[in-house]
Amino acid sequence: MMEKKYLAQIIATDKEGLQMISACSAGAKVRVGDIKYLASNKVFLLSIERTKIEINQKNIKINSICRFDFINKVKAKNIDQKKNELILELLAIDFMKNNDDYEINLIFKNNAHITLTTETIEARLEDQN
Repeated sequence: MMEKKYLAQIIATDKEGLQMISACSAGAKVRVGDIKYLASNKVFLLSIERTKIEINQKNIKINSICRFDFINKVKAKNIDQKKNELILELLAIDFMKNNDDYEINLIFKNNAHITLTTETIEARLEDQN
């Protein structure tokens, strides 16, 4: 009998949803070349390789797309964007309210981070394989 494969899709529109995506993505590996900001669409994409923690199988790696919509601005710090093959380790996703905007912070190992500025929280984590 074939084992059913469940592909997770988490949609976040608030703090709790973002914390869930952060928990599922903690420790994920991200290639610098797999980070994309489509400014005209206001979409920020992150292709990650993460451990499938939601089914308590610590050794299963899965490729996922972390997508953020309605992003007005992206700022990266301590990330060499010319090094496409450089692997970053995602530690957490956090956010704060700043006047009328939200700042979603993608926090990586070695003091690297990306700040996304948005008017609304709209994020999703989708498994690919």
